[in-house]
Amino acid sequence: MNFLEKRIKKDGKVLSEHVLKVDSFLNHQIDPNLMLEIGKEFAERFANDGVTKIVTIESSGIAPAVMAGLFLKVPVVFARKRKSLTLNGDLLTASVHSFTKNETNEISISKKYVNKEDRVLIIDDFLANGQAALGLVEIVQQSGAKVKGIGIVIEKSFQQGAQILTKQGLRVESIARIASLDNGEVTFINEKVEELV
Repeated sequence: MNFLEKRIKKDGKVLSEHVLKVDSFLNHQIDPNLMLEIGKEFAERFANDGVTKIVTIESSGIAPAVMAGLFLKVPVVFARKRKSLTLNGDLLTASVHSFTKNETNEISISKKYVNKEDRVLIIDDFLANGQAALGLVEIVQQSGAKVKGIGIVIEKSFQQGAQILTKQGLRVESIARIASLDNGEVTFINEKVEELV
């Protein structure tokens, strides 16, 4: 079990067979030391990909993305979900549906921060149905930049997001891959594999 899986076992709360609550360390209260480890892990996995920018979505993707940017020594750009008075003019936009919140948001990034010379690493906190990642891929492609990969903090492998992304030829690297949230228990993919051996 890796460092993140141990933390999820210790502090994550299973709310249903589809919802894992990690607000004590990732998406409400943030553990900076854990984020540093996550950023380091992403930087190691994508060290040889020539990444020039990291793109994420507000708000829970920002902390792991910034830490990865620190190790890769590249800027981090986050897509906004809400219109801002300061974010106007030439925008790259995509629509993203959140199944957890049951709402659709238009996300946007200013064209001046991502361009066709960039080699982009997309980072997000969760991967379930893949909608946020697909929206970010769409924005990066609109800019003419190249997506070098997608870094996911927690992947719900029992949902279709990872398959949708990999079928499109996208590289997905997830630090923790959850096989199941059944019976109020988190089971990781590597635990399922160990059971079969």
